Amino acid sequence: MRYGIALGRMHPTMFTEAAVAADELGFESLWFPEHLVLPVEMTGSPFAGAEHPPVPPTTPVFDVFAYLGFLAGRTRRIRLGTHVYNLGLRHPFVSARAIQTVDVVSGGRLEVGIGAGWLEAEWTSAGLDFASRGARLDEALDVCRRLWTEQTIEHHGRFFDFGPVMFEPKPLQSPHPPVIIGGESPAALRRAARHDGWIGLSHTPASVRQPMDTLSELRQAQGRADAPFSVTVGGPVTEDADVDAFTAAGVDRLIVSPWARTRDVLDRLTEFARRFID
Repeated sequence: MRYGIALGRMHPTMFTEAAVAADELGFESLWFPEHLVLPVEMTGSPFAGAEHPPVPPTTPVFDVFAYLGFLAGRTRRIRLGTHVYNLGLRHPFVSARAIQTVDVVSGGRLEVGIGAGWLEAEWTSAGLDFASRGARLDEALDVCRRLWTEQTIEHHGRFFDFGPVMFEPKPLQSPHPPVIIGGESPAALRRAARHDGWIGLSHTPASVRQPMDTLSELRQAQGRADAPFSVTVGGPVTEDADVDAFTAAGVDRLIVSPWARTRDVLDRLTEFARRFID
């Protein structure tokens, strides 16, 4: 099992110390939350059945790739992930360049968690159509992948239209940093099956089995059953049996936050590493 830490579960003043500590303690990855803007009036939630947004509009928000670039310079081996980046809200030139830059300066340590977005007011504030967000994301992601892998590309699509361009340098990871799709909806799982992995929300070994079964069926139908694919979820780990159960369910990486208060982050990370990380 690989273990990541959830930076979004602590106060931002601890981001750097926690990242450095996690790197030294042997955690495999860290995961940075992302929003472009938080409107004052917002509804909905990424959690099924929930009616209220999980964050208030006063929540501190940072440019995710600028911050990951900074953390790349403070760490040596830990992988740097987005959980999740709303790529559809940006032009793919902007996203592709930011992702390429962090991958290069980090020495190839970037994991790109991407979602279609759940916060309609955020899309409205950006002047974009929330109803077409999935199609816009798919097109933007296709453009990004081509920029990262092809010498010259041009594109004439529904949302983006441009003549021949070149994009250098390419990302350090080949063919590009892993693209891991976030979300729990049927559309999100279909999208994840087409890419390099799936990143879910908080799960138990029992609750993760349904999306895992769906992903297996989708990848089989697409002829991708043997292609590399990673599964990442948040989940509680208090004993070895928890790890065994998540592993048996097909989870490759757990994002953990074994602290209750920000002031306890470093102590709890140390205790967790001593218990679960070789």
